[in-house]
Amino acid sequence: MLEGKALVDDSDMPLKMQVQAMSFASQALDLYDVFDCTSIAGFIKKEFDNKYGNGWQCVVGSSFGCFFTHSKGTFIYFTLERLKFLIFKGASSSPSFSTFP
Repeated sequence: MLEGKALVDDSDMPLKMQVQAMSFASQALDLYDVFDCTSIAGFIKKEFDNKYGNGWQCVVGSSFGCFFTHSKGTFIYFTLERLKFLIFKGASSSPSFSTFP
């Protein structure tokens, strides 16, 4: 497990949910090759959908840019190992906008 080695770049998630996000990322890295970003992202998305309800999105990679709308309190962007992780729940109302990097 790689827990404790993640660096949160930005988040508006509650701390408990942030810890869960990093734990799911660590589990995914234990299960999949570090170059299989699609499977890693799919694993994290499914875990978030199961735990917190449907509508979660996950992007994993070493270099990407994005612009997205998310529901307040559901966004985290962090680094674990050499990968960046972006997890958020799409907004249905009262959106917050974020741009990375």
